[in-house]
Amino acid sequence: MDQDNQRGLYVPQLEKDSCGTGLIANLDGVKTHQLVEDALLMLTNMEHRGACGCEPNTGDGAGILIQTPHEFFVRKCKEKGFNLPAFGEYGVGVVFFPDDRNLRRQCRVLFDDYIDELGFELLGYRKIPTDNEELGESAVAVEPRMEQVFVKPTEKLDPKALERRLYVLRKFATHNIHKTYPQSKDHFYITSFSYKTVVYKGQLTTYQLRPYFPDLHDELCESAIALVHSRFSTNTAPKWKLAQPFRYIAHNGEINTIKGNINWWMSKEMLLKSTLFSDDELDKLKPICGDRLSDSGNFDNVLEFLVLSGFSLPHALMMMIPEAWQHDDQMEDHKKAFYEYQKTIMEPWDGPASICFTDGILVGATLDRNGLRPSRYCLTEDNVLVVASEAGALPIDQSKVVLKGRLQPGRILIADLDEHRVIGDEELKSRICQRLPYRDWLDEYRITLDSLPAYQEPVVELDEQTLFRNQQLHGFSKEDLKIVVAPMIKEGQDPIGSMGADIPLAVLSHQSQHLANYFKQLFAQVTNP
Repeated sequence: MDQDNQRGLYVPQLEKDSCGTGLIANLDGVKTHQLVEDALLMLTNMEHRGACGCEPNTGDGAGILIQTPHEFFVRKCKEKGFNLPAFGEYGVGVVFFPDDRNLRRQCRVLFDDYIDELGFELLGYRKIPTDNEELGESAVAVEPRMEQVFVKPTEKLDPKALERRLYVLRKFATHNIHKTYPQSKDHFYITSFSYKTVVYKGQLTTYQLRPYFPDLHDELCESAIALVHSRFSTNTAPKWKLAQPFRYIAHNGEINTIKGNINWWMSKEMLLKSTLFSDDELDKLKPICGDRLSDSGNFDNVLEFLVLSGFSLPHALMMMIPEAWQHDDQMEDHKKAFYEYQKTIMEPWDGPASICFTDGILVGATLDRNGLRPSRYCLTEDNVLVVASEAGALPIDQSKVVLKGRLQPGRILIADLDEHRVIGDEELKSRICQRLPYRDWLDEYRITLDSLPAYQEPVVELDEQTLFRNQQLHGFSKEDLKIVVAPMIKEGQDPIGSMGADIPLAVLSHQSQHLANYFKQLFAQVTNP
């Protein structure tokens, strides 16, 4: 059954997750299989942060993101009868194909055509070995057929250009296959498509991930970075494609403003311009967001677009999850100017959130401005960074720990594998905020309502009885005038009322109601961290 269709009181746009996240990174860039094993151990130790249904062996989702294990893929592809070029000259995609043989064939034919159309040579497919013996019936019933696809560009591309071209291919193929075969919308999904990273995930428990994917316990499956995620879908129907990590993030929390974020983003899509993507490529990418994804999935989609459009990963995160800056009198002016400028471009993706992220080189974690989700970190003398939803997720000899702590609200912890070091929040943001003259731009180009000429209209004086009658006719109460209207007039505040309103629903009233009474602000109470 297509659970994305709105039926009864089910609203797919309200889907959110509360989960466990973690990362491990060798800052020297040394790829090892032991790091992958440690990441899987950390994931199983966060089993309590995931969830399952009535069947204890059907999980809400679990997954791992690692750097592309080039030597491993070289061996496996050779066994399949084709050879891979050097690392950075090809892309690997993880594709969920429909289990139905006929639909799978139709999707594959179209996908192969799009690979050729967008300037790639298809090197070959590899069916990902899986073992579903431990999975519950519900997970097996909707289990996709997983394959890895290997492609190389027909022209010489630098790695960044290759990553962008792979991105366009993934979005274009997905949009058009879903449009051509609507029944494939829940069955054809590209988990990742990159030259740098690969994602293994599914509707699994944390304990099932390793045995389900034999690739993960091959000694040649090596990485210097690993993101892991244990999914707790608080009000979602678990699905294979909604398991995390996504392509850039592993997210624990809720984005309470998601409906507004998506609406604003869609309103701006027609205005998108890029120096790195042609107009034709931008058309192929749209829509960036999707109503069949969770809040985390849409966040990842926008973050991915920003990064591949030229924003650095930390810059894009600072745009989407700004720290609390408006009333911070001690914040440096250059940082405040940065946030003032960015808010004219991007609305905050607000809500409790702990996010681990990577682009394959930069790796780190950030918290929302209120710090409503936990995140602990430590750095060992071996130059290994560990971040998790809780301390002790990975057993570490404390005598080897050189740095540890709790990530603070609105702060970013990031490690650069090219520079082989951890970059602190203050250094990182100072570098980003002072790179361009944001304050000068605001002073010179910003237009405020106060700077516009006021519309002159004669003031109409009303006697008390007429004013009272008009207020009643337009649905104003004493509470509206005192709590909402007065602060708007005197202080320019937003029209926000208090919680606990016991007013009957306007839609149930037989009396004429003010239009605003039919609308309520979405409120999400923070409970489980």
